[in-house]
Amino acid sequence: MRLTYSPINFGRYFVWGAFALILLLAPMVFTKGAALSILSQIGTVMIFALSYNMLLGQGGMLSFGHAVYSGLGAFFAVHAMNSSGVGAAIPTALIPLVGGLAGMGFGILFGYVTTKKSGTTFAMITLGLVELVFASSLMFPDFFGGEGGVTTNRVRGTALWGISYGPQIQVYYLIAAWLFVSTIAMFAFTQTPLGRMVNAVRDNPERVEFVGYDTQWVRYLTLILSAFFAGISGGLGAINFEIVSAENVSAIRSGAVLLFVFIGGIGFFFGPLLGAVVGVFFSVMLSDFTPAWQLYLGLFFILMVRYAPAGLASLILMLMRVVAHGHLRRIWKGLLALTVVAILGLIGFVMGIEMLYHLTLEGANGSTMTLWRQQIDTKTALPWVIAGALLASAVVGYRWFQPAYYAAWSDVNAQIVAKQRGSMA
Repeated sequence: MRLTYSPINFGRYFVWGAFALILLLAPMVFTKGAALSILSQIGTVMIFALSYNMLLGQGGMLSFGHAVYSGLGAFFAVHAMNSSGVGAAIPTALIPLVGGLAGMGFGILFGYVTTKKSGTTFAMITLGLVELVFASSLMFPDFFGGEGGVTTNRVRGTALWGISYGPQIQVYYLIAAWLFVSTIAMFAFTQTPLGRMVNAVRDNPERVEFVGYDTQWVRYLTLILSAFFAGISGGLGAINFEIVSAENVSAIRSGAVLLFVFIGGIGFFFGPLLGAVVGVFFSVMLSDFTPAWQLYLGLFFILMVRYAPAGLASLILMLMRVVAHGHLRRIWKGLLALTVVAILGLIGFVMGIEMLYHLTLEGANGSTMTLWRQQIDTKTALPWVIAGALLASAVVGYRWFQPAYYAAWSDVNAQIVAKQRGSMA
């Protein structure tokens, strides 16, 4: 069904309305305090990931130092919250703007140097930059707080309309509001002449120069705007956690956002939003249950690169295209079978990894462990046999169902492409 009618694009209003509704209703579905904290972290990471995708996805600029702008923005935000001068007069709701302006300022400073080069050279310069800033964070403890970082109290000043930002629900809605506004602003950027031009610089910089544009300035202006939104993310993180440390400007954080954005899909605007959810799931939620969360994240990333290099967003859009053309009935049985097979294999794999981790890291505390509320003795054969059987059944099932599903999927997509070409002709 077509939802685009000139001059009003109803489809776009529907998507943005649904996004706003999800942000409003999420705390009503996830009501526990821990869930609100996780939702707040997802919101800040979403802004950070979208700002990074302005560089990587839209501009083709692979940066290993994007945490510099969010981290320095967070430090300026936390100092503004602790200030007894001008910063004390800034309401907590506007503190993220302080982080954004600080991020933009450092984008102007550092970006002029880094964007003079592109490609691998740009990536290496940003890596050196983040290491330089991280080393400086330990050399200047008066500003960076040393190894302990800088703490603050978000409950400051007079509560406006009863909003003190003490309860986590109030912090969540503050983050949600900034997320919604920032997402709209970053999407609007993609429709501007600068946004279109940075796409052209990504795809064919020589032709851009031929028509009279300075590619370095296009990259530079884009980085400044990206740093601004990264700083907003840092300011929101300072409010949420009430502490900012050297880890905020580390290469680890820069690498994490690269990982999350790639998993979500750098070629799609909403890909970083999906990547942020997956990233927080692995790094925050899963890390509370297993020390092997980094192994799972790394393997998931490898699988995405191998089988879905365009990210989760591409998988969703391809499936939506099949549904829109009415071909889901031809593939759903194979898709369901492969999903069941994947779940069985995942269960067996997780069992094996968790038992192996327990034997190597917790063996001194005994061979018995709790997995999925079940007591398992890792030194007996039965758990290993079950894990091996599940993995073996998954391999056999995949080899059994995959050829037929692949044939049906290829045929469906070939028909869709042929239909689209016929309608264009």
